Amino acid sequence: MQISLDSGPSLKGRVSDAEWQLRVDLAAAYRLIAYYGWDDLIFTHLSVRIPGPEHHFLINPFGAMFDEITASSLVKINLHGEKVDDSPFPVNPAGFTIHSAIHDAREDAQCVMHTHTVEGVAVSAQSEGLLPLSQQSLFPLASLAYHDYEGIAVREDEKARLVADLGQARFMILRNHGLLTCAPTVADAFLGMFILQRACEIQVAALAGNQPLTAVPQQIIDKIQSEADRVTSSQGGLLAWPGLLRKLDRIDPSYRD
Repeated sequence: MQISLDSGPSLKGRVSDAEWQLRVDLAAAYRLIAYYGWDDLIFTHLSVRIPGPEHHFLINPFGAMFDEITASSLVKINLHGEKVDDSPFPVNPAGFTIHSAIHDAREDAQCVMHTHTVEGVAVSAQSEGLLPLSQQSLFPLASLAYHDYEGIAVREDEKARLVADLGQARFMILRNHGLLTCAPTVADAFLGMFILQRACEIQVAALAGNQPLTAVPQQIIDKIQSEADRVTSSQGGLLAWPGLLRKLDRIDPSYRD
């Protein structure tokens, strides 16, 4: 299968303002995943729900590298992973299995991000999972779930088990598979992934040092979210997001096309 991202005119002005902003933000998130080296060729997905009763979502055109994705090339699909517009780009319905399950079950999970990073998969394979070894690890640990590996996520019956395991958590480690975050906004989901990924990187490095480790006490983990809200003035990912967009604009602003 060959894919060309030359889709012709921009969709700006041809979709609602709300949808266009989500397209820009999600395209930016794909570019940032590539920038930080968290992509896995064309595999894994980031998705976001478009406001409205239709339960429509934006997802990457299957076959495109993450650093190629633009706002206009994102594909609008339904909960079954089927295209609902005349986009010329292909989608991977099987790849939307995890995302559709979470979007359908969690009204607050407007954005879902999933990665296969080396450090994320490494920690997912460790029997104790994420350890409280760093300040970065505390935020995921305050809202972390696990889902056991059942093979490539293409079976409908796995959805119910995945949703049950996730519960109301905002972070999930998919055993032997990778990392997942969900949040009301693209900015929050990306910040969550940044922190979870960094915590995994630190853990892998700490364990490689072959020295005794000091764990953070549970009572500190229990209050970390309220402390984080004070530090960020309850803005969450929106505090860092404008700076991340400025970084992308300096590197290559074509994600906005």
